[in-house]
Amino acid sequence: MENYTLIDRFEAQKRFRSIAGDAHKGIQGHTLIVGGSYGKMGSVCLSSKACLKSGAGLVTAYIPKCGYEILQTGVPEAMVITDDYTDHITAIGYKIKVDAAAIGMGMGHHSDTQHALFHFLKMSAIPMVVDADALNILSQNKEWFELLHKHAILTPHAKELERLIGVWDSHEEMLRKVKDFSKKFDVIIVVKGAPTYIVYMDAVFENTTGNQALATAGSGDVLSGILAGLLSQGYAPVDAAVLGVYLHGLTANIGVSETGYHSFIASDCINNLGKAFLSLY
Repeated sequence: MENYTLIDRFEAQKRFRSIAGDAHKGIQGHTLIVGGSYGKMGSVCLSSKACLKSGAGLVTAYIPKCGYEILQTGVPEAMVITDDYTDHITAIGYKIKVDAAAIGMGMGHHSDTQHALFHFLKMSAIPMVVDADALNILSQNKEWFELLHKHAILTPHAKELERLIGVWDSHEEMLRKVKDFSKKFDVIIVVKGAPTYIVYMDAVFENTTGNQALATAGSGDVLSGILAGLLSQGYAPVDAAVLGVYLHGLTANIGVSETGYHSFIASDCINNLGKAFLSLY
């Protein structure tokens, strides 16, 4: 297929940059992770930790008040800003300078949260990853697609993708519809699955890493954190998507030798991220 690339170690290495010897946290990128609701704070913990482990210098989580102690305890390296409301996000207000954002994990669909997402997309001009409930809210408000930041990375699994672009009858039709969506709104789409595809305009990248161990709760939250972390370090969005998806899959290839497929969980992605990065040197 024309304009079709397999993402292997060579493709990942082409995009990978080592961290300068004189780097400090102030120049390694500040990422905003927006999400969480009552009972779903683990998703933001996973994204925040994965973001830090991907090399981001600073991470701030924007969450409802119910998650404050959870985040500060579970991910002590991250900073936290809380919404005025306890159980879900009602408005996304912050006065800090950030370089990239990820939004949607564990966020829920409350009408207040939908309004918060609308205003966030309307007012934010930073590179971003749009995931999970943010995608589902967009699917319910398709006129909001126009608000998506150019080159935003959308990370739907199959069901979320179906809500975005409609049903398809074949793999070829799915890719065609994803390409059309990417062209219309100038966004990058990471079609999560086995294998995972990255689509931007007419370009299709097929990932070669990963296995069935990734079929576990939270692995998508980890991916969003990795992608946002790379964006905040200045990676071009397509490069961040290609490198991030490759590394995310590689953590499962590395980890299953110790855990097996059944016992691999999303935290194991994060725990093996360092080895995945080291494999690129």
